[in-house]
Amino acid sequence: MLFCKFSNRLFINLLIFTFSILFLISCSSKSGTQKSSDNKKPNVVFIMADDHAYQAISAYGSPLAKLAPTPNIDRIAQNGMLMNAAYCTNSICGPSRASILTGNYSHVNGFFKNEGGGDFNSDLQTFPKIFQKNNYQTAIVGKWHLGTEPKGFDYSKVLVNWWGQGTYYHPQFCINGKDTVTEPKRHSTKVIEDDCIAWLNQRDTTKPFLLMYQFKAPHRDWVPDSMYKDLFDGVEFPEPATFNDDYKGRLAASENMMEIENHLNRRDLKQVVPDSLTARDSIKWLIHGDQGQYWSPNDSLAGQELKKWKYQTYIKNYLKCIAGVDRAVGRLLDYLEENNLSENTIVVYTSDQGFYLGEHGWFDKRWMYEESFKMPFLIQYPKMIKPGNLSNKFILNVDFAPTLLDFADLEIPKDMQGKSFKNMFADSNYINHEEIYYHYYEYPKWHKVQPHYGIRTSRYKLIHYYYSMDEWELFDLQNDPNEMFNIYNEVDESLVDELKSKLIDLQKKYQDDQSLEEMKKMTDTVIKRSYKGI
Repeated sequence: MLFCKFSNRLFINLLIFTFSILFLISCSSKSGTQKSSDNKKPNVVFIMADDHAYQAISAYGSPLAKLAPTPNIDRIAQNGMLMNAAYCTNSICGPSRASILTGNYSHVNGFFKNEGGGDFNSDLQTFPKIFQKNNYQTAIVGKWHLGTEPKGFDYSKVLVNWWGQGTYYHPQFCINGKDTVTEPKRHSTKVIEDDCIAWLNQRDTTKPFLLMYQFKAPHRDWVPDSMYKDLFDGVEFPEPATFNDDYKGRLAASENMMEIENHLNRRDLKQVVPDSLTARDSIKWLIHGDQGQYWSPNDSLAGQELKKWKYQTYIKNYLKCIAGVDRAVGRLLDYLEENNLSENTIVVYTSDQGFYLGEHGWFDKRWMYEESFKMPFLIQYPKMIKPGNLSNKFILNVDFAPTLLDFADLEIPKDMQGKSFKNMFADSNYINHEEIYYHYYEYPKWHKVQPHYGIRTSRYKLIHYYYSMDEWELFDLQNDPNEMFNIYNEVDESLVDELKSKLIDLQKKYQDDQSLEEMKKMTDTVIKRSYKGI
């Protein structure tokens, strides 16, 4: 009897104990799952091609889309959002990269020119450093082009030859700021592609990662991978509507040195070097020289026909370079999907600025005109961004850093001038900027574009050229989207006054309200680069 009572009591106690344990396990499991979910930081893949015009991405729907599609880059827009109003703050490679990294304008981060603009201060605060300090494994592979050793990365492999631009074939890289290696007979796009995949395969899977996947292509001199040598054979690309622009009413534009007709060199146009020349003379022959027989495939071409031939040669090689980038992007996206990483990975595709593909008869960038000023920006993040979205809201390259930090729930430094646009993905009415500000400094190299600053609103663009001229331009983008007609002296003064007032407000906001003489001194500043390999 006593045994029975004891047995019953024991049974009851055991039952209570068992249920308690199960309850605790259940609670612990639920708590752990929630904690894991809350604290699982997103991975970030930041893809940047150099000089990739938005017009050369088929998702943007330009006339090139059907003839030269970019299906893999388009996948990012299909899986997320296409940003149709992304703009740079200084349309040139190094300065834009510095602004993207720091979230600050050129006059604040100190890197405002490519030519003689000095080296990027690697001690500055950058978003990769912040990710790294917050337990992210970080890497950069490809083009850096900022003169100093990359910091904030657990692994870096960056192009160093050809003044930091890197070469398409036989590229030279510096690894972790120490070892310099050359990749003989290999195309830089393929090297960068392979190395990024290799890094992903060996990363620490216990940590979230930030990978900066950065291509030299399609930067000048547009040497495609040999696998694309026959691509676009028999294809004739349409010339832009402004191909034969005469620059009437736009003095600064008329003084340019980036015309397809007059300023592409023999190297750009893939002319064959005469056998009689030495190696040194061959380089001179390719890069220098006047117009003439060397600039055309035969002596029969001249005038408009020669100009058309140059355009077709240029655009085909440019787009062939992009075909290689698109392939590499596809491989990365496939890797993320195959390894169940897509859902929790932010993928961004962008460039350092826009680029001219024959618009206004030009190649290159630098201007505040749309083709140069506007940059591609595509982003996917399945957890927070619905697929197939389009945004026409303004964003700036200085906004990229705070936005990525915001996505990762990391603190955004108060001294970053950029503004997170994370809320834009949840609220279609959210506006990051009503107007945007731009400032370009470099002159006269390489293309004799006057230093200028300006403001863009949803309808108007006001530009001031100030170095060796004092000229204003005003465009009504609603009625003149190609920016052919300067109406500065034709509109009511009240409109000009209103825009100038807003421009002054933006200059004060971004602490760029120095005198014109001080601005000119920035253009005149020459600092020698010192980075290893340059």
